[in-house]
Amino acid sequence: MKKTGIFYGSTTGTTECVASRLAELMHVEKTDLHDVAQSKPSEIAKYDLLLFGSSTWGNGDLQDDWYDFLDGIEALDLNDKTIAIFGCGDQSMSETFCNAVGTIYKRLQKTGARFCGAFEAGDYTFDKSSAFIDGHFIGLLIDDVNEPEKTENRLNHWAKLLQKEFA
Repeated sequence: MKKTGIFYGSTTGTTECVASRLAELMHVEKTDLHDVAQSKPSEIAKYDLLLFGSSTWGNGDLQDDWYDFLDGIEALDLNDKTIAIFGCGDQSMSETFCNAVGTIYKRLQKTGARFCGAFEAGDYTFDKSSAFIDGHFIGLLIDDVNEPEKTENRLNHWAKLLQKEFA
């Protein structure tokens, strides 16, 4: 498995818990789990696979700590990196469900990174999401508000998918 770093922004702790659980499932050391509020964009240099996680707030906005961090990595050449994105949201916000995932994806397109971790959308109820592209989600979306009983299965499935791609 390639060297994996997990970077997350969390306001209420939900995204932090998801990031920690993904670290366990993917056998990522705690030292490779980073809160973007306390991290520098240069820290991504030592990783091959980057997992980025953000909750969605307000009218489809990124979690607050992501703005400066994303500004910093957006300018980097990430041709040798692979990125997978996960996000937490509330499907009752059906017009902006997990838009933060779509925002990160779109802003990092020009970096040259390869993206992986697409996730089937069939088990979700939403009207619009910028994370929904070409018939699937571009990453893992978690709704721990309305569907906490589905979280563990979704995490396990996504972790296995990523491990298969990078075994």
